[in-house]
Amino acid sequence: MDSRAEAAKICCHSTAVARNCCDVQQQQQQQRCSSSNTRSSDAAGSLQSQPASCEVELGDEHEEEEEQEQQQTRGAEHNRNNNNNKKPAAPTFVGSLDPAATVGSSSVKGSGFLVLRSQSAHPLDPLTPTEIAVAIATVRAAGDTPEVRDGMRFVEVVLNEPGKNVVALADAYFFPPYQPMLFRSKAGNVPGAFGPMYPLQLPPRQARLVVYNKKTNETSVWLVELSEVHATARSGHHRGKVLSSVVVPDVQPPMDAVEYAECEATVKEHGPFVEAMKRRGIDDMDLVMVDPWCVGYYGEEDAPSRRLARPLVFCRTPGACPLENGYARPVEGIHVLVDMRQMKVIEFEDRYLVPLPPPDPLRNYTAAASRGGVDRTDIKPLLISQPEGPSFRVNGYAVEWQKWNFRVGFTPREGLVIHTVAYDDGSRGRRSIAHRLSFVEMVVPYGDPKDPHYRKNAFDAGEDGLGKNCHSLKRGCDCLGYIKYFDAHFTNFHGGVETVENCVCMHEEDHGIMWKHQDWRTGSEEVRRSRRLTVSFFCTVANYEYGFYWHFYQDGRIEAEVKLTGILSLGALKTDEHRRHGTLIAPGLYAPVHQHFFVARLDMAVDCKPGEGWNQVVEVNVKVEEPGPDNPHNNAFYAEETLLRSELEAQRDCNSLTARHWLVRNTRTFNRTGQLTGYKLMPGSNCLPLAGPDAKFLRRAAFLNHNLWVTQYNRDECFPGGEFPNQNPRVGEGLPTWVQQDRKLEETDIVLWYVFGVTHVPRLEDWPVMPVEHIGFHLKPHGFFNCSPAIDIPPSKAVVADDPDHKEVAVKGAGQPETLTSTLMSKL
Repeated sequence: MDSRAEAAKICCHSTAVARNCCDVQQQQQQQRCSSSNTRSSDAAGSLQSQPASCEVELGDEHEEEEEQEQQQTRGAEHNRNNNNNKKPAAPTFVGSLDPAATVGSSSVKGSGFLVLRSQSAHPLDPLTPTEIAVAIATVRAAGDTPEVRDGMRFVEVVLNEPGKNVVALADAYFFPPYQPMLFRSKAGNVPGAFGPMYPLQLPPRQARLVVYNKKTNETSVWLVELSEVHATARSGHHRGKVLSSVVVPDVQPPMDAVEYAECEATVKEHGPFVEAMKRRGIDDMDLVMVDPWCVGYYGEEDAPSRRLARPLVFCRTPGACPLENGYARPVEGIHVLVDMRQMKVIEFEDRYLVPLPPPDPLRNYTAAASRGGVDRTDIKPLLISQPEGPSFRVNGYAVEWQKWNFRVGFTPREGLVIHTVAYDDGSRGRRSIAHRLSFVEMVVPYGDPKDPHYRKNAFDAGEDGLGKNCHSLKRGCDCLGYIKYFDAHFTNFHGGVETVENCVCMHEEDHGIMWKHQDWRTGSEEVRRSRRLTVSFFCTVANYEYGFYWHFYQDGRIEAEVKLTGILSLGALKTDEHRRHGTLIAPGLYAPVHQHFFVARLDMAVDCKPGEGWNQVVEVNVKVEEPGPDNPHNNAFYAEETLLRSELEAQRDCNSLTARHWLVRNTRTFNRTGQLTGYKLMPGSNCLPLAGPDAKFLRRAAFLNHNLWVTQYNRDECFPGGEFPNQNPRVGEGLPTWVQQDRKLEETDIVLWYVFGVTHVPRLEDWPVMPVEHIGFHLKPHGFFNCSPAIDIPPSKAVVADDPDHKEVAVKGAGQPETLTSTLMSKL
């Protein structure tokens, strides 16, 4: 088997090794399930030591603040006591974690959140800082030589998500009632057999690492079992062991922020570059901005045998503004190619001279005092008040809200991940909707054929990582109301552990009218207000900002939304030069046309219990009835359903003329009218690539050629363009290759890949910073419920919030009362 194919089987979410580790084992001591405390302490299971190719034992010299890890320690200590006399199968390495390399996460204490009962760590919880540090130390210790260990650079360390059967086992602990399936008989596990019952066990957590070696230019994928990792060292040590290691040939992993900073410094110290900037009147290199961009793949010169970047150059205007907009002065005509492995300029050419655009008086976007403008003065405070706290309940990463329950996850590549989405439907119990929801890729191709813009087609997830570019959010600015934040933990390029606090924001929002009706005969009226639970994060990739949102509604809807903002990527023009491939923004400054594409991976599980794969996908098109006896008035239309039976049939595009949408149905569950239960994927505004079929960027992004792809679930198929799109020389890797198997979709475990985008023809109003653009889609129940699930929302009551500064404010205007009471809120 090809090494690359072998590595592809080591998926970011699960592996063959994980599959073997997921076989549950018997614990040697009988447990009772009648106590909720016992259930809580046993939830993590017993972590059994296994023979390893390389096992690392690390002393803990720091304390973790994470309450979940402290709970997990109880189970780990029990395991240590049972295994003190076991001799490891491989040499043991003893060391200590670098305190500077591990950053503890902050937690909200005394916040007043309603908390579920105590739980041990769930197998889908993101890796903790300690687990990341243990995984890195384990891989480092496994290096063959000091030179190999010194050359290791850590691109990604992420939870290796277990199989769905393990998640189901863990969820049985997390969502009462306590399930008898968690226990098996000692006598062969025969259903109905009598005798002592023993709890099943969860396997040890695993980390998956992508490691780049600067000395050898090799990329490798490692799996590490986190045998024993504790919040604080009480006795014994942290323990991790290498399960597998595979070198992936002919690839380049994503770039890292450390490399970008080093690249900028390297270019600005390059003598010919300094001279070229002097030709443009720039002597102060502190004003120069160098944005490294991946080279893509346009020919053999971009092959992954070298790790390359082609930077774009900008120059700030000298001034007193604290956030001087350097993107307002692009530097044209300079060609730079940087070897990111050797960190040196290998090609440089000052091809032509375009004068820097003159300073634009409208270029800056800070407050008026610093940008020389005038801010509005008529904006009054708008208060969001929840005096009784939020309606959601949180424990660790588990969330319950308005009959919804799900888990929050986070990865360096995808950012926010939503796991195990379900809805509590009264007597029908907890009904599954999706196993995993995330944004797995993003591509931004530009439409200007001239250099350097034709090369601007960034894969912002696969080349950079959406999660690793996330923000620390601020209360009152990024989010309003009663907020629950989640931190994110990553490795940096050198193997240190970094924490972005308040990375994910979760809060409730008022969303206007849910439903309303007034009986015109009696005058009676019923109205209900809608609210939604929003989970989101923001990231910055060079000049652009992207906000990724998952909204949960009381009527069973899920909305996926992307908010686009930030600064245009601009080009400079010569005097009297005009280009039709962009918009003139200011004198000497233009913005090329471009598109933004996003790929959502929707691992659906509509009404499926653990281990079931009873979903199908149906396309719905609205058709106009042909004139005839059945349509005498020529007004008839109807919805026509077409079952998508195989993967090649399921390459589909949006069609607004037929109101096209898609249904994911359970083939064995029915609603009260005898129809199959399902959820509908409802597209929003969308587009397809505005490029010829031979466009070079499409060889890496052939998945953009359709708005919808459907595949049979495969744990090794995670990213639509393959795991390593950076400098990828292979055509159609990922989705276009997978669907050639033409697997059946009639009754199976379904994954939807929805591709949606926006075509951006820049406006003057997008300068100097763009107002937010909204795009996305909905997942709506379609026959899933027997009636509206929002019918039981109680009436709203308008009350005056307790406000010590409450005042009555005079309001002028037709039809308005003379006074208006401030600070009204909707109380359910």
